[in-house]
Amino acid sequence: MFFPFYFDIRYLLFSLPALLLALFAQWRVQSAYRKYSRIRNMRNIDGLEAAQRLLRANGLGHVTLQGTRGMLSDHYDPGRKVLRLSSGVAQSRSVAALGIVAHEVGHAVQDQLDYTPLRVRSGLVPMVNIGTWMGMILFFVGLVIQFSGLVWLGVIFFSGSVVFAMVTLPVERDASRRALQMLKAESLVGTTDIQGVQAVLSAASLTYVAALAQALSQLLYFVLLATGMSRRD
Repeated sequence: MFFPFYFDIRYLLFSLPALLLALFAQWRVQSAYRKYSRIRNMRNIDGLEAAQRLLRANGLGHVTLQGTRGMLSDHYDPGRKVLRLSSGVAQSRSVAALGIVAHEVGHAVQDQLDYTPLRVRSGLVPMVNIGTWMGMILFFVGLVIQFSGLVWLGVIFFSGSVVFAMVTLPVERDASRRALQMLKAESLVGTTDIQGVQAVLSAASLTYVAALAQALSQLLYFVLLATGMSRRD
């Protein structure tokens, strides 16, 4: 976050590596998706059919399938027990679609098994949404009025975003592991398909590593400023 009243070169030093990693991660996701969205899967089934088969195979008949707008906006909603698929995935017979669908079904399986990291992440969502916003406000107000206690309070509030990113990483990796297992168990993929699915899931996983790196670099920068202010008090 850049301050409106001056530019601090230290912020660039903290944030640039994480930003470059995030840009690289996005490039990998888009590159893998473009490549494997052009390759038909072995079974020649679309994403919607794959989702139905995987849900049935895992005893998840209670999970509702719905459409969602946008590209790569597919997600599982544990609160409503809804699996939402974008039209580009639901209607596609590609290897990429299989990987994306299986990953989201993996989250549904986690929910069914009461997977602890998923429960923790879901519980953190409302607190992190409010905490990150409040943390920013408290931090910058504290800087403006030169009150180190308020600055540190902002740091504490903002640190929730780092905890959330740390919890998200194992949740997403576990969902990808389950995705590969399910696709193999249901014989929905061949050797070539597996390579494509792994490439798509691996690229997606890197985006969560980048998100953690960005949150951590931001927090460390805030801690640096807060520490400097405390020393001057």
